[in-house]
Amino acid sequence: MTQNLARTAGELRAAGHLPRGVKTEIRENLLAALREGRNPWPGIVGFDRTVLPQLERALLAGHDVVLLGERGQGKTRLLRTIVSLLDEWTPVIEGSELGEHPLDPITPESKRRAAELGDDLPVVWRHRDERYAEKLATPDTSVGDLVGDVDPVKVAEGRSLGDPETIHYGMLPRAHRGIIAINELPDLAERIQVSLLNVMEERDIQVRGYTLRLPLDVLLVATANPEDYTNRGRIITPLKDRFGAEVRTHYPLEIDAEVDLVRQEADLVAEVGDHLLEIIARFVRNLRESSSIDQRSGVSARFAVAAAETVAASALRRSALIGETPAIARPVDLASVPDVLRGKLEFEAGEEGREDEVLVHLLRRSIADTARARLAGLNLRALAEVVSDGHPVATGDRVHAGDLLAALPELPILHEVAARMGAGPKDPVGRIASAVELALESLYLTRHLSKDDSSDDDRSVYG
Repeated sequence: MTQNLARTAGELRAAGHLPRGVKTEIRENLLAALREGRNPWPGIVGFDRTVLPQLERALLAGHDVVLLGERGQGKTRLLRTIVSLLDEWTPVIEGSELGEHPLDPITPESKRRAAELGDDLPVVWRHRDERYAEKLATPDTSVGDLVGDVDPVKVAEGRSLGDPETIHYGMLPRAHRGIIAINELPDLAERIQVSLLNVMEERDIQVRGYTLRLPLDVLLVATANPEDYTNRGRIITPLKDRFGAEVRTHYPLEIDAEVDLVRQEADLVAEVGDHLLEIIARFVRNLRESSSIDQRSGVSARFAVAAAETVAASALRRSALIGETPAIARPVDLASVPDVLRGKLEFEAGEEGREDEVLVHLLRRSIADTARARLAGLNLRALAEVVSDGHPVATGDRVHAGDLLAALPELPILHEVAARMGAGPKDPVGRIASAVELALESLYLTRHLSKDDSSDDDRSVYG
């Protein structure tokens, strides 16, 4: 990709290349994407009309940005996507510590080399992925980590202690001409946050007592959790003032957006139908609205992803146990979600001992709501009468999909139910069984059928 690009500062200058700031670069590339109708935010779901317009305005204004939102709202994912707004390749001085532009060196060493070599200053090309740095703010983070410190090795080599070239640069200077992201900014000690003030306002750094001014060109972005923002830690007032924009994120507002997000992010080891993903999405929505769950800590989107992966794993386990292929998830696999993922939730203090009860209730409500939405208009009375009249249907971890369907006589309503779930007569039997089982569970939850659970063989029988 870089074979035909300039290799020296002279070639770069002859080609008419001019250095431009990273914020200008992002602004121009974002405007180009918007004018051409290209999506500048691939992989970002559910923010189209809320978060993304605000972030785009901030970037067009050239502002440093802090994203404020609960855990699992995609803040870090969103920051990493900004990288796609940088030029794919950019020239840097070969061997320069801070990736300086060949026509605009800023460190003493690079300025000396530029003066000595002139147009022969060697140039290499850096990909945009190398221009993004990310730091998780932890209490043990030091000023040296972010800004820099004296390098004892360079001093030991014989350089004087006052020589600026004895400095070991931290992450911020090394992000020159790029993007630096700080996750969980309030977790930084206040004295460490102070070290960012000059970088954000004067665009330079100060290292100990050195009289060194580096005109840094960086976009500083950060994330913060509202809970941390106000309690465990805080962003100091002068630093908040220096951020040009604060953008609030949120969980997906629509069920379809949550399903799309899970489908995109989950690594599913078995087939999970959209109706099951919708149940999971509704379950997560109900958790976020429940007074039994501590909403200050939130219910992460990672919970929904992990739930889908757990359901798929349950189907794969059943496939291995009874030789059912291909592995296709059924509603019975949803029962594994509360047991496995309960530890990912924070309950209110008054709910101690009722955690399982709360989760099972909300899961059943999610199943009922999904069945009601997907089976609206269908009369399931014929199915309920057949099951009640001597055709009990068993399901469980060791019940084959074919056995579940074989327990029922041929009924037109079964084909209609399968069609509502996107399953046809030529599809694998597991898809049809998954649809029929949702209908049976719906009849049970609306008290048209009974359901007996057997602890001996992990079977449930609708009757």
